[in-house]
Amino acid sequence: MKDILDAIQSGTATSADFAALPLPESYRAVTVHKDETEMFAGLTTHDKDPRKSLHLDEVPLPELGPGEALVAVMASSVNYNSVWTSIFEPLPTFGFLERYGKLSELTKRHDLPYHIIGSDLAGVVLRTGPGVNAWKPGDEVVAHCLSVELESSDGHNDTMLDPEQRIWGFETNFGGLAEIALVKSNQLMPKPGHLSWEEAAAPGLVNSTAYRQLVSRNGAQMKQGDNVLIWGASGGLGSYATQFALAGGANPICVVSSPAKAEICRSMGAEAIIDRNAEDYKFWKDEHTQDPKEWKRFGKRIRELTGGEDVDIVFEHPGRETFGASVYVTRKGGTIVTCASTSGYNHEYDNRYLWMSLKRIIGSHFANYREAWEANRLVAKGKIHPTLSKVYSLEETGQAAYDVHRNLHQGKVGVLCLAPGEGLGVRDEEMRARHIDAINRFRNI
Repeated sequence: MKDILDAIQSGTATSADFAALPLPESYRAVTVHKDETEMFAGLTTHDKDPRKSLHLDEVPLPELGPGEALVAVMASSVNYNSVWTSIFEPLPTFGFLERYGKLSELTKRHDLPYHIIGSDLAGVVLRTGPGVNAWKPGDEVVAHCLSVELESSDGHNDTMLDPEQRIWGFETNFGGLAEIALVKSNQLMPKPGHLSWEEAAAPGLVNSTAYRQLVSRNGAQMKQGDNVLIWGASGGLGSYATQFALAGGANPICVVSSPAKAEICRSMGAEAIIDRNAEDYKFWKDEHTQDPKEWKRFGKRIRELTGGEDVDIVFEHPGRETFGASVYVTRKGGTIVTCASTSGYNHEYDNRYLWMSLKRIIGSHFANYREAWEANRLVAKGKIHPTLSKVYSLEETGQAAYDVHRNLHQGKVGVLCLAPGEGLGVRDEEMRARHIDAINRFRNI
């Protein structure tokens, strides 16, 4: 690994130099273990501790197959799917690996008693398999997390509809929280030159998810002037949704849970902000009963901030806790677009407000390659910025996942894998200087 890191840091190594580097037989990776999936039995979700289930193991290098690449991972990040994996909710991920392993002789590699997790990376290509022409050893890349087979016609209009669509590092093995990762070549995208390794690794999953959900024709198709209600507007997903709304000429109504998070949204340029804790919104009277009066109070507050208008789009991801309110406050003919359910999967809402007002609910899951590429392109152009707030070492990944699980973080948290420190990998210092305040926005809180 030292030779690989030396080549990356030299700044002079050629593609031929990288291709000639011997690959290690093993590398360090963050894993969960199949024989520990019951370790949290009987505990509530809140009490399950990723620091106990995530391990840093030495694992063998996987076989490289056609259309694939091995990437030296300089940095990665923690997403909610890493948290779900670490607490074995809603199901242990080993079922995903077992099903994938039955697909072919090659995919059997993924069905192991350990799962290397992580769905983001920034790094350098080490090897490419047969059939890979667009990438070569030495290329500096980021990876999006869509893994597809594309043998069915279903996926050729929108690859997210491929029957064999999976999220890399969650539903497949050999993820990005490691020193080396195995990806399909059509997961790779150019690393933005003005960002460090850890900054470049942060946007991947959440930025692409927010792009599809709000901007794409597969999502809400946001336009100039739209009022967009964004739950968790300073968080990992919401911070990118807020940026897309502002960059696209829309009006974000940012819902946050503290004055500090409200200030983050103001620093991004948002003006309409609701601190749901300070204003004491309680959408549920008890575990089984929602309170429509609170929906109405919430809707009234939104109209105070928009000059009397209801929201055109709701950017939904909390799920059960907020979904009834989201459906209610959306304008007639508006759209609720949902990509997650962090507070619970069983949503309840009053269907009268949906059908009689001709509203739409759109399910949105990650992004296809084109959407991910466009989202990354906006980062590379300095239109959208990473929301990295804190960086951990690979050894501290359990703590990073714990902090995300307990919502102790802002924006995204990064993980250094091979990178020996922060701030490395910047290739365009001039562009970086122009955007440095925005790049560091979440670091300065």
